[in-house]
Amino acid sequence: MKPFLGTDFLLETNAAIKLYHDHAAAMPIVDYHNHLCPRSIAEDIQFDNIGSLWLAGDHYKWRAMRWAGVDENLITGKETSFKDKFLAYAEVMPKFLGNPLYHWTHLELYRYFGLEGITLSAKSAETVWEVCNSKLKEKQFSARGLLRMQNVKMLGTTDDPCDDLRWHKQIASDPSCPIIVRPTFRPDPAFKIDKPGFTDYMMRLSRTVGFHIDKFERLLEALTRRLDHFGRHGCRAADHGLDSMLFSSIPSADKLNLIFHTAQNGDPLSNDDVAAFQSAIQVFLGKEYAKRGWVMQLHIGATRNNRTRLFKALGPDVGVDGIDDRELANPLNQFLNTLDKSKALPRTVLYCLDPTKNEVVVTTAGNFQDGSVGGKVQAGTGWWHNDQLDGMERQMTQLAQMGLLSQFLGMLTDSRSFLSFPRHEYFRRLLCKMLGEWMEKGHVPADFELVGNMVRDICYNNAAQWFLDER
Repeated sequence: MKPFLGTDFLLETNAAIKLYHDHAAAMPIVDYHNHLCPRSIAEDIQFDNIGSLWLAGDHYKWRAMRWAGVDENLITGKETSFKDKFLAYAEVMPKFLGNPLYHWTHLELYRYFGLEGITLSAKSAETVWEVCNSKLKEKQFSARGLLRMQNVKMLGTTDDPCDDLRWHKQIASDPSCPIIVRPTFRPDPAFKIDKPGFTDYMMRLSRTVGFHIDKFERLLEALTRRLDHFGRHGCRAADHGLDSMLFSSIPSADKLNLIFHTAQNGDPLSNDDVAAFQSAIQVFLGKEYAKRGWVMQLHIGATRNNRTRLFKALGPDVGVDGIDDRELANPLNQFLNTLDKSKALPRTVLYCLDPTKNEVVVTTAGNFQDGSVGGKVQAGTGWWHNDQLDGMERQMTQLAQMGLLSQFLGMLTDSRSFLSFPRHEYFRRLLCKMLGEWMEKGHVPADFELVGNMVRDICYNNAAQWFLDER
């Protein structure tokens, strides 16, 4: 029987063991999509305690705690101490067997805090609390220190177009910071015209750019200015969060202005109007990204804020979002084709939360390879509900069989936690497990230079080429 999370965790063949330890383990991390706070890195903050560090904003944990029967006050209650929340999390941890949180939690305890061999439970909670909090007082456990421990070379944060990016500027000008932190342009509020708050966002964007956005053309001008601002601060990528993929032919400027004014007046919009406006903005932005040499990421297929009572009490991103199963293939291909027809399709990464759409995503990506760069349109890694063993292996298997796994950009955390980076180790072990099994079965040559090079590319080199311009 193997030890829990031992040296060869997930590595079930001799080939996998060699691939991981000789080729994957030491590679730096390019985490090109996450939600970390750049201010925390700029100020190199120390964290108060393991409870706040783990539980202050992690909706993965909140969702599982509710499922285990924990009272909401012990999850998100404003009057409840983080120690009480931590103790509640520890008490239900034995119920998490089979959930990736069980692995992630213990990898974080082992890799950061040296607590190998301890399993979190009500029995061990006080010990874990004391050991972690004692270490968090040490300088090497600051925000930057935690990133250094995991060999993080680059982070791509997720940033609103109105952000002044002052913290990114401060980080870039600080020679003591060893990590590259680049902003990512996230323009969702500017094209989700049917969502509450669109008019308020137009006012906010107007204040940011210094002129009144009173028609569609002025919105495009405002977005262009913010793209220029982001470019001056090192941005190399954009990200669009699309609950569903909508696409229609682009109407005239007069029609787009009419749709814009209808939304500004608070009048109802038809589905066709929403699709037309979103399509026009996204095509415009796609062309701008291509012009600038940026990467466009599309996160598609979440159904959000499904539990009204909790959404009204706590707001978005609290663990009540699920998988949407609406149509993807036709609108996605039409959108990419519209950009490609004018030779303005940027390098693109496609993520879909619905795992039954993996084949659609991979084959769609294959439609738009043009030889200009390997894997120009990418099938992104298993996202959110799918960034676990089965989801990631399924995604990589389908990518290998219908596309080219060798061009894959690999793992990202998509996380708000400074302790989430052992997920890269989790991914790398799984990758080596898969490839090691292929070698053992004779599906690929028993050539460690050949397969090891592929491992290094997927773990680091491919992402470094895309997001760090390393050739």
